Amino acid sequence: MPDLSGKVALVTGGSRGIGAAIATRLAHDGADVALTYHTAAGKAADVAAKLEADGGRALALEADSADPGSVVESVTRTVEELGSLDILVANAGIFAYGELADVTLDELDRMLAIHVRGVFLAAQAAAAHMTDGGRIISIGSCFAERVPTPGVTLYSMTKSALTGLTKGLARDLGPRGITANVVHPGPTDTDMNPADSPEAETERAFTALGRYGTGSDIAGMVSFLAGPDGDWVTGASFAVDGGYTA
Repeated sequence: MPDLSGKVALVTGGSRGIGAAIATRLAHDGADVALTYHTAAGKAADVAAKLEADGGRALALEADSADPGSVVESVTRTVEELGSLDILVANAGIFAYGELADVTLDELDRMLAIHVRGVFLAAQAAAAHMTDGGRIISIGSCFAERVPTPGVTLYSMTKSALTGLTKGLARDLGPRGITANVVHPGPTDTDMNPADSPEAETERAFTALGRYGTGSDIAGMVSFLAGPDGDWVTGASFAVDGGYTA
């Protein structure tokens, strides 16, 4: 288990699902954790309270990842209230499904704002505060590598952009020992994509292992990349998808 004692992490979209699992795992490994939420204030408070009850410091911050000022402010407040920032996990995201012809300009702009611009701005702001050896980890999607069904063109486009962003960050920040990587989850059992939904059986069939993943499956990879064993891993993409993209 990685030792993250003395580290401070910021997990965007950390109030539920994969984000909450990541926040919980990083805190379990010893980090103090700030997490952002946009609408789920109660769930964010519950996660933070649990982390504090387990002995760590935690901070729940309201932030809309589509709002540039809000993104930067969440980084600033993390540093001000927890004292530093060593690990950024850009997890906040939304999902839209629909025919290509039905995608509106507002939907396009919001998804680009959250999945691409918000991640860029969070990384830019975090890098300004990080000491050498920091970690930037983005959460993408298996749809960045494989699109087996119609209706996810917009989502796939924005998540695949994280691969190029990650490679650029790795080059820009490598001289400081700051690593940048992206984790691409497959079908994961969350309230946004429950394993008992009508579409779940189709999703399972696309995986090699024949099952949904859990938030803990994704958090384990994030923990590895955030810890000392991830020190020489940068600019890379990791499929944690049960063989969805095999």
